[in-house]
Amino acid sequence: MNRYRADHVGSLLRPPELREAPGDVQTQNKFILDVLRRQKDLGFNIFTDGELRRRGFMTDFYDSVDGLDMDGSIARAWQGGTATDRLTGLVVERIKQKKRLTQHEADFLKQHAPGDIKMTLPTPNQFPAIAYKKGLSDRAYPTYSEFLWDLVPLFKSEIEALVKEGVRYIQIDAPRYSYYVDPKWRQYIRDEMDVDPEAALDEAIRVDNACLAHVSRDAATLAIHLCRGNNQSRWYAEGGYDPIAEKLFNQLNVDTFLLEYDSERAGTFEPLRLVPRGKTIVLGLISSKIPQLEAQEAVIRRIEEASRYVPLESLALSPQCGFASTIKGNLLTEDEQWRKLELVVDTARKVWGTA
Repeated sequence: MNRYRADHVGSLLRPPELREAPGDVQTQNKFILDVLRRQKDLGFNIFTDGELRRRGFMTDFYDSVDGLDMDGSIARAWQGGTATDRLTGLVVERIKQKKRLTQHEADFLKQHAPGDIKMTLPTPNQFPAIAYKKGLSDRAYPTYSEFLWDLVPLFKSEIEALVKEGVRYIQIDAPRYSYYVDPKWRQYIRDEMDVDPEAALDEAIRVDNACLAHVSRDAATLAIHLCRGNNQSRWYAEGGYDPIAEKLFNQLNVDTFLLEYDSERAGTFEPLRLVPRGKTIVLGLISSKIPQLEAQEAVIRRIEEASRYVPLESLALSPQCGFASTIKGNLLTEDEQWRKLELVVDTARKVWGTA
């Protein structure tokens, strides 16, 4: 049973004061209380802290382990924009955990959230492609796979701890699955990682399942979010879910899939025919990348179109991604962000009668 018809991926735009003092806990607390209030006022039944304590959606991991070189030695290009980022977090030694990933965030939310809490974590699958550099990292881990599996206990223990502490919604953020829908990135996996893409997809699913193993399904919603890149309104992959749908929907042991569907880059709804009964699909029909507000009538028509493949009672609505995968945020204003989230709640109420 889906508890939440109006959903959002988690991250929210940082106010200028917070961008200027990103590590100031009192400033973080002030704005987290504000975004909790805004979510409640709009009518959401699930609450996040907007990831306002993070520099990016993966930085809790970087801050919680030793063994990474953070000097930013590799450039990373994005589509849909001219900026080039530097990759940080290259693995140079065996990973050693030095603290919990999200306990500091969850403790504050448990005290102040007006309803159920969603906590977001990156999948371990994020890291081999961006953190493992041949000629450097292989001194610590001979293969990508060995590095990947060494991360599983860290994420598994964090998820188990959060559920035990009463967090009702755990979302794994997994943009890396978009590598398997885009021909150019499938070729990258072959050429640069020297791995067969289908074998890599199979391993990715096994890794995420291992992180979620033994978590009570009655205690929490377990979800995974897929997108094709979102940093500062940019993207890096395109292609429909067709190449991964059968394996993803039938083998990945989650209750809910939050799927990007705000542009033609995501393909059609047809792969949703492979979703097993009892799984929830959260349709990411509202763009967090652009300021223009979607027409509610068009969003409702898209939901109706998706319901040809998945029963309406197994669908929900959200933006296609967060509004700030990194502290810099996407190319829209806070007011535009909140109008989009208001649209999510209002549309959910019209379609399902509840948020």
